[in-house]
Amino acid sequence: MEVPSSSADRRITGSDITRRELIGTAVVTGGALVGGPLLPGFIPEAAAQAGTPPGTLDLALRVNGTDHHLTLDPRTTLLDALREHLHLTGSKKGCGLGQCGACTVLMDGKRMKACLSLAALVEGREITTIEGLVRGEQLHPLQAAFIERDAFQCGYCTPGQIMAGVACINEGHAGSPEEIRDWMSGNLCRCGAYDNIVAAIQDAARAIGSGRGG
Repeated sequence: MEVPSSSADRRITGSDITRRELIGTAVVTGGALVGGPLLPGFIPEAAAQAGTPPGTLDLALRVNGTDHHLTLDPRTTLLDALREHLHLTGSKKGCGLGQCGACTVLMDGKRMKACLSLAALVEGREITTIEGLVRGEQLHPLQAAFIERDAFQCGYCTPGQIMAGVACINEGHAGSPEEIRDWMSGNLCRCGAYDNIVAAIQDAARAIGSGRGG
């Protein structure tokens, strides 16, 4: 008598997938947004007609004032899109969990952790990275203040610290050292340069407020 194969042994085809396996795929890939295209044998009709490789998305990302057209895996984070596809490596990959702040960028002027957002979800938004703060050869006031105040040691967290600091100033949360520390608490510095970071943000806030930068 033929013994039926166990569920662990059987092969899965595009038409032979259980609800448990479907849920597992959705959890790993981020849910319904990308679950469908990643199922075996599934080729979206629109993607096939457009010549887009199966399981990928055509996206238009606006970064530092420039539109970039990319074809990405739907699971690609904004951080990976910036670093690996646009070669903007200023934003650093630290914890990958949104806890260290090394990947902080601005989206429509507000700070965000690039490792926590899918690139597909920020299409049409204005993304600014550390590379976008420079105007020609002129540094942003906070970049200049970081140099003047020696507000970095190893420098790995510095891009994220500066982007969060710019948002902190623009949001009006640079009124005192205590306020700055509170609103910058999502950005960690393993070297412990916090005092100099706070001083640099205060200097930049004064420079921007006096019209000497922005």
